Amino acid sequence: MEQPNESESSTAGSPGVAGARVLVVDDDPTVAEVVCGYLDRAGYVVDRAGDGAAALARAADNWPDLVILDVMLPGTNGLEVCRRMRDHAPVPVIMLTARGDEDDRILGLEVGADDYVTKPFSPRELVLRVQSVLRRAWPGVGTRPLRAAGLAVDPAARRATKHSTELALTLREFDLLAFLLAHPGRVYSREELMREVWGWDFGDLSTVTVHIRRLRSKVEDDPARPRLIQTVWGVGYRFEPAGTEPDGADVGAGPADRDTRAVAPGPRNIPGPVAPDSEGV
Repeated sequence: MEQPNESESSTAGSPGVAGARVLVVDDDPTVAEVVCGYLDRAGYVVDRAGDGAAALARAADNWPDLVILDVMLPGTNGLEVCRRMRDHAPVPVIMLTARGDEDDRILGLEVGADDYVTKPFSPRELVLRVQSVLRRAWPGVGTRPLRAAGLAVDPAARRATKHSTELALTLREFDLLAFLLAHPGRVYSREELMREVWGWDFGDLSTVTVHIRRLRSKVEDDPARPRLIQTVWGVGYRFEPAGTEPDGADVGAGPADRDTRAVAPGPRNIPGPVAPDSEGV
C-alpha cells in the first residue's frame, strides 16, 4: 500500500483548506492510517476515531470542518453517526463504503452526506474530494445574493430562506439551489449539474437525482407536484421562477424521479476512475 510523501502535498495552503480539521472515522486501522497520512501531508488537522461512539465523542470535543465516515462501523453505524452529526450542526460529510450497492450510497445521501467514495479508492483522489467539498463550504466573500419565487440565497453567508424562514440545507443542497437560482429557465442534464455543482466530470448520476428530490422536499409547497424545480422529460431539470405547472398531466414525475439511473440520454452512469492497485485503499 502506497504511503504519502512530501511531493504530494500540493493542496496545502490552498484557500479554505489549510488548517481545516478533518475527522476520519474508520474501524480498519490500515485504511485510517493511510487516509490520515495523506490528509496530514495536505495541510489538514486530522482527528481519528475507530467507531461511531468514539466519532461522536471526538466531534463533541473538537467540532470538525469535515468528516470522512465509513458506513460499516461497529456499534453505531456510519449512517446513524452522520444523522446525529447533521442534527447537531451542519458539517460536510464524505461517506466511505465497501458496498457497490446503489441503495447503500443513496441512503448515505439521504441522511445528509455530501459525497461518497467506494472502496477501494485512491487516497489522492479522496484528498481532492475533501478539498473540493471544503472550498464549496467556505466560498469567497462578495458572491451576490439570489432571490426568486419566495426563495433567497446568500452564498457568502451560506444562508437560504423560503418566505423568510431559514432552510436546513446540506452543503450540496445549498450549492444546487444557488446554481439553479442563478440560471432560471435553463434546462440542465444530470451530467451538466454534476460538472457545474459538484465539479466532477465523473460519478454516479443518482447523486444528482437524490439531491434534487431532497431539495424539492424543502423548497416546494407540494414536492409530489414540483413547480419550481421541474423535470424536463429525457433531458434533465429546470428551475422555473414563476412556479408554473409544466405541460403534461404527470407533473415532475419524469424518468429521473422514478428511476435514478435514467434521466439524460447517453450512459446511465459516468464511470469513476479506478484506483491503481499500487495505491488503492
